[in-house]
Amino acid sequence: MASIAPSPHANGHDLPAAVPPNRFWTFAEGRAFFELGAFYAMRPLLSGLTKGDGHSVVVLPGFMASNNSTAPMRRLLSELGYDAHGWDSGRNVRVNEALISRLEAQLERLRDDSGRKISLIGWSLGGVLAREIAKLNPDLIRMVVSLGSPISDDRNHTNAARLFKFFNGDEPERLRDGQFKGLDIAPPVPTTSIFTKTDGVVHWRGSVQHPHKTPAKHPSENIEVYASHCGLGVNPSVMIALADRLAQDEGEWMPFEPKPHQRLLFPRPSLN
Repeated sequence: MASIAPSPHANGHDLPAAVPPNRFWTFAEGRAFFELGAFYAMRPLLSGLTKGDGHSVVVLPGFMASNNSTAPMRRLLSELGYDAHGWDSGRNVRVNEALISRLEAQLERLRDDSGRKISLIGWSLGGVLAREIAKLNPDLIRMVVSLGSPISDDRNHTNAARLFKFFNGDEPERLRDGQFKGLDIAPPVPTTSIFTKTDGVVHWRGSVQHPHKTPAKHPSENIEVYASHCGLGVNPSVMIALADRLAQDEGEWMPFEPKPHQRLLFPRPSLN
């Protein structure tokens, strides 16, 4: 199984201090170009992944990124049968009321058009936003998948904290309004966190969803992949996991289990 079992520190005690990723992995983020190459090399195989049921999927980009960064993923999801969309908010820089209002309006419009709930995929900061939107609007959301997202509620896990503070201040608008607190608490919908231990932007421990932070009766899981942070949106292993998660029938969630011929692409479960 690639879904990770409860951490030995799941009671919240004796967790390692929050630190950013090792600089080696940060300097090695250029390997994302090889992941992009692998994505296109494997495109014919990826097109044969489990087909979707046509429900809407909205993909939120990472900090400082735009819809351009998620275009390859969205094209694949469209080919797999989903109604895939970018977001209506340009570059992901500021977390404020205007951003949240635009996202909520987009999701409501998609729900009204299709009559069905929407799945959210968020890369890095986009994953944080996806989870918080799902907490505010659980009636709109089918599931949330985050990719290398800093969901620990401690900014010391990311080396982008200073840049984020430059654009958003010590506390973004939503924090000043008393919302977007408790980022480590999973939303009340099925939730998957995909992370890599060689992430050069967000320390992998900051992307782990702990069972004791998951609302009762709402499943969550962690899936580890071999990837860089900047390559998560095109990494073939991530695409395999996404296709599997999105293809589940609504209300019939099961933990991720790679097929036998896929197991070498996913590390053995471990939070050590």
